[in-house]
Amino acid sequence: MDISFKIDPEVLIGAETLSMAGTVARRHGSRIMIAADHGLDSTVVGRLKEILSDSGLDSIIFDGIEESSSVEMADNIVELSMASHCDAIIAFGGEKTQIVSRMAAIMAPMRITAFELLDGRIFNNKIMPLLAIPTEGMGEFSMTEYFIAIDPRHRLIKSIPSPHGLYSAIIADCNLFNFLSDASAPSRIIENFFFAIEAYCSTRSNFISDTLLEKAIGLYAKLLRGNNGAAGGINAEQFAQASFLTALGSSASSPGVGAALSMAIKSRAPVAKYMCSAALFPCLAQRLVSARPEKMSRVATLLGAPKAASVAEGAASAVNAINLTMTSLNVSASLKEYGIKLDRLTAAVEAARNLDLTANSPWTVSEEEVFKILKEIL
Repeated sequence: MDISFKIDPEVLIGAETLSMAGTVARRHGSRIMIAADHGLDSTVVGRLKEILSDSGLDSIIFDGIEESSSVEMADNIVELSMASHCDAIIAFGGEKTQIVSRMAAIMAPMRITAFELLDGRIFNNKIMPLLAIPTEGMGEFSMTEYFIAIDPRHRLIKSIPSPHGLYSAIIADCNLFNFLSDASAPSRIIENFFFAIEAYCSTRSNFISDTLLEKAIGLYAKLLRGNNGAAGGINAEQFAQASFLTALGSSASSPGVGAALSMAIKSRAPVAKYMCSAALFPCLAQRLVSARPEKMSRVATLLGAPKAASVAEGAASAVNAINLTMTSLNVSASLKEYGIKLDRLTAAVEAARNLDLTANSPWTVSEEEVFKILKEIL
């Protein structure tokens, strides 16, 4: 039987795809709100404004979103976009910018606050069109029907439903991925690699998701082998493709509990999310070996491990390969240097464990097991 499926939203990947922003945004009106990452070079933001202007569009720039910003920043975007009579929002920046902008696009038509959205107020199907231009690749929740945000009132993570059709398009211009040239690049690739493996091993995985995620895992393995610790050697277009395949594969399957736990730890500790993910990777991979030996044996093959005598040996070799790769790239599998107290994380990780996505985990995510994991990495 033939297989046919349509990708929604439209996704543009490659060098200089930013130039298409005006063409896409013009479909929704004449006034555009640019919600930009504060850390972006002003010349890059200015270039986007010029691209929109060349397409006959007026644009308003809000560039106050920082990594430390609360999601309450979405209230500011809604207020400014409504006052300026904007027709669509462009989310231009990293993960925090994408989360805040996604919230704003849902909130704007109903004129509700970020806290009302976090508290589960039911939204209607009317949304403000959102064009995403990620500068750190596509996240594991980029194309799912929900996403995770940190509630600033108690620093716990919450799942927010994402209406169908929220995104007008996603433009992944690999020339904007400047992080690939700094010291954090190996850890960021490891994080995305981890999320791809979790979705690949999910109980919701299927033929489509397996096909997409195996390709993503293979690309990450190639990036990690080719990098050898030299961040400048990373192929940005290859990373863009891998992160897209991870996002699409995760939407067809399910993100894993590790993605939630890494954000939960970040919500309570002064450590980057990608470092939390890297620390969790080996101990969660070990649990996936027991829960999904066939899948993990396939991961070992994609990582270039020698052919094993059995599925069990092949699966075990995947964890060895992951540990060796992280060691060679000087990516830490521990958060001990940060001195994080387990008591500080209790409520946060319990909130992560209670998310609906936990039901799709192939291993039993009990309270005891989660705290055993935390003891391993803290």
